[in-house]
Amino acid sequence: MTQTILGDVAQYYGDKLRQHGATPAGVDWKDEASQILRFEQLLRVVTDARGTVIDFGCGFGALLGHMRGKGFVGDYLGIDIASDMIETAATKYATDRKARFETGSSPSTQADYAVASGIFNVRMHHRKDAWKDYVAATLADMNTSSKLGFAFNCLTAYSDASKMRSNLYYGDPCFWFDLCKRNYSRQVALLHDYGLYEFTIIVRKK
Repeated sequence: MTQTILGDVAQYYGDKLRQHGATPAGVDWKDEASQILRFEQLLRVVTDARGTVIDFGCGFGALLGHMRGKGFVGDYLGIDIASDMIETAATKYATDRKARFETGSSPSTQADYAVASGIFNVRMHHRKDAWKDYVAATLADMNTSSKLGFAFNCLTAYSDASKMRSNLYYGDPCFWFDLCKRNYSRQVALLHDYGLYEFTIIVRKK
């Protein structure tokens, strides 16, 4: 089932990139302002500007550009299952000697931090229980891939019912907080106060 999900996700985002190019809409975000707001929450886990970061579902590398603008000088690995995204990112950041990109769902190395923005949102036609298993498996991979901590975001089950879409996944923030707290670290933060219909969870290991 996971491979089917990954294949569908790769096609979905590949189509978005072809339609909208390397823009927020190309990774299915509403606008740049909301995208940056999400980035700021995720990057609370990165406490060392010289550390190493793995970006799960990196898209065309928008997070890398934001991080560099904020003074991050460490090594960055972007991974995405959509090969078109990786090709675009590799071209966009061809001169960044500390950045590299891989096509796939699991990174080839470990880093200080791992982050994931928006990769759990678009469930499409997949069953909720199967999608939940996919999210849990990805979090386990993020934990294994990170030494000091990881962070991810997800649409929230506290969204207005009238605005929810059947093809999207709305997670229970309390469930995912509990899972991370019990399995990955005693130092877990749940951010649900930044004005979007989503939440961010930060897991700090030290």
